[in-house]
Amino acid sequence: MAARAVVVVAAGSGTRLGIGTAKAFVPVAGERMLVRALRTILTLPEPTIVVVVAPADRMDECRALVTEVAGAAGEYTTIVPGGADRHASVQAGLAALPDSVETVLVHDAARCLTPAAQFERVFDAVAAGLTVEADAHAIGVGVVPALPVTDTVKRVTGDVVVETVDRSALVGVQTPQGFPLAALRRAYAVAERAETDDAGVFQAAGGVVRTVPGDADAFKITTRWDLGRAEAVVAERAAGPLDLRVGLGVDVHAFDPAVPCRVGMLDFPGEPGLSGHSDGDAVAHAVCDALLSAGGLGDIGGRFGTADPRFAGASGDVFVRGAVALLQDAGLEPVRVTVQVIGNRPRIGARRDEMQDALAAAVGAPVAVSGTTTDGLGFTGRGEGLTAIATALVRSR
Repeated sequence: MAARAVVVVAAGSGTRLGIGTAKAFVPVAGERMLVRALRTILTLPEPTIVVVVAPADRMDECRALVTEVAGAAGEYTTIVPGGADRHASVQAGLAALPDSVETVLVHDAARCLTPAAQFERVFDAVAAGLTVEADAHAIGVGVVPALPVTDTVKRVTGDVVVETVDRSALVGVQTPQGFPLAALRRAYAVAERAETDDAGVFQAAGGVVRTVPGDADAFKITTRWDLGRAEAVVAERAAGPLDLRVGLGVDVHAFDPAVPCRVGMLDFPGEPGLSGHSDGDAVAHAVCDALLSAGGLGDIGGRFGTADPRFAGASGDVFVRGAVALLQDAGLEPVRVTVQVIGNRPRIGARRDEMQDALAAAVGAPVAVSGTTTDGLGFTGRGEGLTAIATALVRSR
């Protein structure tokens, strides 16, 4: 059999949760805490014996549940009844393990979202510390996952603050907590029941306890708020990573003094306009192309071509909103757009906020606009026209 094991403590009553059933059997987003905890353990790459310490009055239910979850790995699992308190329950779980087990992890089923990587970190650290057992003054090395304390900590008497405690040396510990099996059994045999966790029992018996990094998702579900938080984490995991896509759009138009100047959906009276089949708004057209590019939807010429009389003289707003509609049909939505305007005129600095607001209203997402020149180089430097370069970020809806 395997040389390593996990004791899953699932016998707690869950009084503070206030749901009226053993806590490990409370569903989190439709699946019981114990099931979620076991599924994670069963993903570990190395064979691992699993002992579930269950409420004494729910043994048959727990046995059926573990059998269903474990499937082909059922021979590695054992279910034992818990005791009057956590101390007795852990002892019952340890007693059920074969003596061939070298390393045991004790885990609370209420920390059902603990990632598999945390189990592996603890197993590896215990294995690395087994040689310390040769020290006559220690019974071995225990390992606990821990997170730094981030809140300011105060020492109080009643409701009066006495002092601020230096939190730099403080950590919050989680499970699973890992130990050499034989050493933990000896520690529990002589322990005072006042100890609150396995590491405390182990350390009181002379063992050395070290830490490895914990994980924020390994929090303990104790209250209804914790339960809601766990369900939110499960929902976020189910949603998976964001599907983000980036697109690029570039548009160039020559100046035409015979038409009104419209840039970035704003009118610039007294400035030469931009030639084109539509209103020549290079900024809006670049934004349109960037949005279409991000969605893999072609380009402005293919979607809103000059052969279509509907777009003769059309404003840039028409093209941008049209691109957004095409994205929506494809199950996508804009997240953010940035545009750089390259040219000597019109000067956009004084109207940047106004332009950003106008473009954002059409895009339905924030738009950032900046301007620059080419220091007299090229056609924009000679004042022959204007260039706009846009990037768009879109995501699945």
